[in-house]
Amino acid sequence: MATVKKDDRLTNSQSFLCVGFAGIFSKTATSPLDVVKILSQVGTFHCKRGFLNTFILVYQNEGLRALWKGNLVSCLRLFPYSAIHLATYKKIVHLHMDELGHISQWRAIVAGGLAGITAALVTYPLEVVETRLIAQNCRQPTYRGVLHTLRSIAHSEGLHALYRGFSLTVLGAAPFSLGCYAVYVNLDKLWQEPSFRFTPLQNFINGCVAAGIAQALSFPFETVKRKMQAQSALLPHCGGADVHFSGMLDCFRQVIRNKGVLSLWSGLTANMVKIVPYFGLLFSCFEMCKQICLYRNGYIVSPLSYQLTPGVDQSLGPSELEEVKRYLRNRNFRSQQSTIGNRW
Repeated sequence: MATVKKDDRLTNSQSFLCVGFAGIFSKTATSPLDVVKILSQVGTFHCKRGFLNTFILVYQNEGLRALWKGNLVSCLRLFPYSAIHLATYKKIVHLHMDELGHISQWRAIVAGGLAGITAALVTYPLEVVETRLIAQNCRQPTYRGVLHTLRSIAHSEGLHALYRGFSLTVLGAAPFSLGCYAVYVNLDKLWQEPSFRFTPLQNFINGCVAAGIAQALSFPFETVKRKMQAQSALLPHCGGADVHFSGMLDCFRQVIRNKGVLSLWSGLTANMVKIVPYFGLLFSCFEMCKQICLYRNGYIVSPLSYQLTPGVDQSLGPSELEEVKRYLRNRNFRSQQSTIGNRW
């Protein structure tokens, strides 16, 4: 998957904030594509005429702001999801490292999948809230905001409704990890050079290709999951889902029987179109935030330039660099004191 690369010149809090801000910015910018994707997966009336007409129907029926339905809860979910994912991934990788501190590509991808499942387990209720907010008509809303949605679902449908479809997250992790692995084991053949020589552009392309293939393989599981999250007998039109079902397997059967196998990939176009701008904005915004932090930490001469600060060891961490600066300040101070004493 395309992820931002950790820079040891940033503190943990700075890295977390940079990733968080970049994620919020890229999610907000590509929110209309997410809305269209989820509406297509649920099967609401908006998506009956194809990808482009879905935008028009959403705008005509609910207004421009409807293209950002669910964006707030999606952004709120980003921070706990990222924190739990990173902590779990580090723990799993540490357990599977060899004596030299190395880990195979396959083990790293599996670790990423397990970390993703753990993070999804904790934040899954917010994903259900996002689906409900997107599926409803925002001009005639059943739910009003994140907290009201959580309370309403828990009160009227039970706490278990906040985890409806979670098993599909676990099942979808297998084809997703296989897709990532299939891409990364063939990168050397694709570029005809070893991976350690890849440029930033090549790594970006690799990430986008891996994301596209992995998401396409796991997309049927996500489609059924979104239908399960949206469906409720207490909502108008049963939540907007285009088929009625009694469980996960029945949902697969009903979709294939009534809509055809390919309908399990409804919304894939919006998802594929989203990949490049999403990761492009994610990387660009992360780099911009990182430049500001590196300037504040003293590694570069300006937040608008990549020019390194002369005399600064770039291999030092932020705390180590601060200690060196403190030592040099104290030494200069003592030297000045000594000079003044000699004059007297």
